[in-house]
Amino acid sequence: MKFILGKKLGMSTIYDEKKGALNVTLVECGPNVITQLRSSEKDGCEAVQIGLRKRKAQSAKRKAKEIFFKIKEFRGEIKDLKIGDAVDINQFQVGDKVKVSGISKGKGFQGVVKRHGFKGSSHSHGHKHDWRAPGSIGSSFPEHVVKGKKMAGRMGGVRASVKNLEIVEIDKENNILFLRGAVPGVKGRIVEIVGI
Repeated sequence: MKFILGKKLGMSTIYDEKKGALNVTLVECGPNVITQLRSSEKDGCEAVQIGLRKRKAQSAKRKAKEIFFKIKEFRGEIKDLKIGDAVDINQFQVGDKVKVSGISKGKGFQGVVKRHGFKGSSHSHGHKHDWRAPGSIGSSFPEHVVKGKKMAGRMGGVRASVKNLEIVEIDKENNILFLRGAVPGVKGRIVEIVGI
């Protein structure tokens, strides 16, 4: 099982002789370290917990303690792994397909047309000011709005995943993966990359 945590740097375009222009997302997979191992006998499942290293503590009392941007657990088989081992991008190769998960961009309070893809009302016959209105939101019974009704509200800022992104290029010197396509989140957000 291949997995790593990284920081989204942004998008760019690279050129390939066969495929032409490719829109790619750059993800910096900085120093990852294994912080905990879980076994099926003790914890009920096999899992690896890794942390994206932020910096070493400046305080003399806490010199040995490391600070992490994010700690994430990945479930799967544990083979020859130890706490403190480094996890780097050398496990990935060009052409590998990966699944990327993260928190999507927050888009604020949006109406039903943008948030849920409603068509809106017709633009004639007394519909002067309600083209983008939701319309009816229920009947006379049960006399309240049913939970889960598609209405206006906050959009984005939730966990999202994109599958089958191809690794087009790997910059091993700077620990950067070039993923073909878009990745959830804004620049600087931490994402999880898992090999498929």
